[in-house]
Amino acid sequence: MLKADNLTEFAAIIDAGSISEAARALEVGRTSLSRRLSQLEARLGVRLLHRETRRLTLTPAGEELYRRAQRVVVDVDSAWESVRKMDAKPRGPLRISVPDARLAAADLFVTFAQDFPEVRLEVTMTYRHVDLIGEGIDVAIRFGTVANESLVTRKLSTTTSLLVASPAYLQHRGAPSTPTQLADHKCIVGFAGERTPALTWPLLSGGSIRIPARFCAEDIGLRVAAAERGLGIALVPRALITEQLRAQHLLPVLEDQVGVDTPMNLVFVDRTLMPPAMRVFIDRAVAFFSKQVETALHPNSFDVVDP
Repeated sequence: MLKADNLTEFAAIIDAGSISEAARALEVGRTSLSRRLSQLEARLGVRLLHRETRRLTLTPAGEELYRRAQRVVVDVDSAWESVRKMDAKPRGPLRISVPDARLAAADLFVTFAQDFPEVRLEVTMTYRHVDLIGEGIDVAIRFGTVANESLVTRKLSTTTSLLVASPAYLQHRGAPSTPTQLADHKCIVGFAGERTPALTWPLLSGGSIRIPARFCAEDIGLRVAAAERGLGIALVPRALITEQLRAQHLLPVLEDQVGVDTPMNLVFVDRTLMPPAMRVFIDRAVAFFSKQVETALHPNSFDVVDP
């Protein structure tokens, strides 16, 4: 059976320029290494090297294998080096997903990068609930309930989701005075399931009201943009529309009747051996958002709840 060791040994022979020098570098016998090279050629069914008295010459097949073997050697060396560096000091890549650019606060992310220069911090923004394992994300910040029970959740804060619409829409259609009047309005909604539009909105008094869907989008930013452009009424977290509310590009609708408190959570995959960079970032994020998120996302934007 061909193994990665075969590639490592082959690359060592080429790099050393001779089987003897490679054997010394690998600390193996010259005869054993020469025999393994011959066995490799036999198993592949091709000649990799022309052996001459004073030099080795790669065949076309040998050149192709050597090119690929070099990548394996680099990856193997990198793997060993990464393991050697697995100590208490934060280092290496750390990938974070946030739902809004304002949540990537400089006081948290930039300060973390400054304090730990050996960490390669990667921050991506998407309202979509990313697949942490499938997409290689270490930590994500999410609004709403986390349904995936395999994820560890740390509560950061709570914000109120409220109904909003543009002044132009309300001037044209009129503002509803009761939740039941929403049935006569155009509503901008998200998804309740993978492909099922959310056709109910929560009542502050308890229960929910059924509404018609005029525009349906998973992306909260797209729903906010649709509301600003006058497509209808949307239910969105107050923390993400503070500027629009302040500038009156969006106006509250049924603020004392329809809405819900929406948790903001830090989620990550449970790991028995959590990398130091990930552990330190999680601790810092929880402390930051529990104490400073109100200031970071504008004063009075939403109430902070201790995790």
